[in-house]
Amino acid sequence: MRNTSDMIEKYLKELLTQAAEIEIRRSELAANFGVVPSQINYVIKTRFTLPKGFEVESKRGGGGYIRIVRIQYSDEHEFLMDLLNKIPEKLTITLLRDLLQLLFNENILAEREGNLFLATLSSPVLTDLQRAILLTTLVQGLDKCSND
Repeated sequence: MRNTSDMIEKYLKELLTQAAEIEIRRSELAANFGVVPSQINYVIKTRFTLPKGFEVESKRGGGGYIRIVRIQYSDEHEFLMDLLNKIPEKLTITLLRDLLQLLFNENILAEREGNLFLATLSSPVLTDLQRAILLTTLVQGLDKCSND
């Protein structure tokens, strides 16, 4: 027989096959499975993680909820993951231009988007470290398909 954590995970994943996003109440789910709410937290924190393809948002309190979203990755996922691994810790404006041009050449960025990214990330108020962090965040965002 499967343990309770496995059953909770299976139940939540079944809900996620019906919708890309679910919202649950920790206390209600705990009551349904006859467990304490902390066990629900454990399942969510260990089995619904970003590396496993899920984003989790939690709001505590009386009207609290947990929202779990299955991430849909773009068709260019492998390319973008490879690119992410190659972004240096400190990113110069010259390298930034080259990477944005590559994204444009691969039809991942439109010309307007690329120009906006370049204008924003070329700002003299940014350090090379900040520039690398921001480009990493932008590429991660490009990899996620809209769930709308």
